[in-house]
Amino acid sequence: MSSKKPDFEKLGERTRLIAAGREFTNHGIVNPGVFHASTILFPDLDSYRNLTTPYRYGRRGTPTSRAVEQAVAVLEGGHDTRFCSSGMAAISTALLCLLKTGDHILMGDTVYLPSRKFADGILTNLGIETTYFDPLISPAALAELIRPNTRMVFLESPGSQTFEVADVPALADVAHKHDALLVLDNTWTACHFYKPFEQGCDISIQAATKYLVGHSDAMLGTVTTTKEIWPQFHAAYEEMGQCAGPDDLYLCLRGMRTLDVRLERHMKNALVVAEWLTSRAEVDEVFYPALPSSPGHALWQRDFTGASGLFSIWLKPCSEEALAAMLDHMQLFGLGASWGGYESLVLPFNPAKYRTAVPWIRPGHGLRLNIGLEDPEDLIADLKAGLERLAKQG
Repeated sequence: MSSKKPDFEKLGERTRLIAAGREFTNHGIVNPGVFHASTILFPDLDSYRNLTTPYRYGRRGTPTSRAVEQAVAVLEGGHDTRFCSSGMAAISTALLCLLKTGDHILMGDTVYLPSRKFADGILTNLGIETTYFDPLISPAALAELIRPNTRMVFLESPGSQTFEVADVPALADVAHKHDALLVLDNTWTACHFYKPFEQGCDISIQAATKYLVGHSDAMLGTVTTTKEIWPQFHAAYEEMGQCAGPDDLYLCLRGMRTLDVRLERHMKNALVVAEWLTSRAEVDEVFYPALPSSPGHALWQRDFTGASGLFSIWLKPCSEEALAAMLDHMQLFGLGASWGGYESLVLPFNPAKYRTAVPWIRPGHGLRLNIGLEDPEDLIADLKAGLERLAKQG
């Protein structure tokens, strides 16, 4: 491959995943090197004083970090990207870089729970107020919530756990008319099936731990912004001393090369399993925007080109003992947090504990499913046996 940077706008999406960041390789080696660096030496005083060399200090960038940052920026369609040590670190960093005391933020009621805790805790202590809103809110209703000091509208779409799909372009238009930023947690399809900046977003955040890494072995987060927002974000990012380790960055770049084929299989498997679950008597509802029966399906069809392997089900009311009978003996679905890896996972949840804009009063239990790369028939068999244990226990 030539060392010349390709014109990414002329390349297809799959080709971008393969080509991005590869000008940082040397000597014909396909993958960039993993640079473990703190001190970087300068050849002379002029280079040191005028910073004429591309790398200054390990925390501020190496060929390893620049390769994967460029790859994510190309994937997202934004101006540039920086990494943090986790998805939650990316969320907190982005908000701290762009908000100040006295600001007001509007946050979707279905965002990742640690995002809420950060807003209710650290942001509150800094004098930054948060108002939660229904992510299915109309643009007119959102406009009524905006105050003179509203700086940001923060969304996750589809929403965490219950997968509501917001009308992001319409809400972004309202935010921009009131000089507010639209920030999106864009982890669900790793930006491969959804392009946030084409939808009006100003900042896109990902937990790269999930699909970008894809193998459940590294913790990372990304923040990508428009060209207009970049100077403010990047200056604050460096002042906060943020960075990520070279080995994790390399694992992320390696994972990105197979993102297309992995997500395609995750989606294919998830559709098979989700459709099967709609027929089960124990299941009250399946929350998966790719299903035609999902309330968010129309917006998903309009704005997305695919889905991931993450969705949820809501079980009809049952005892805690019945839920334990199901989950404690699963053979393929591991009981654990996170998602986006190759292995299938299940995790119980209850939105009633924290939703405020739209209180959750529905009886029953929620289960979030990460559908992995196994044979879907085997996953269905595992779920079938689990649901039968649940039904038997009552």
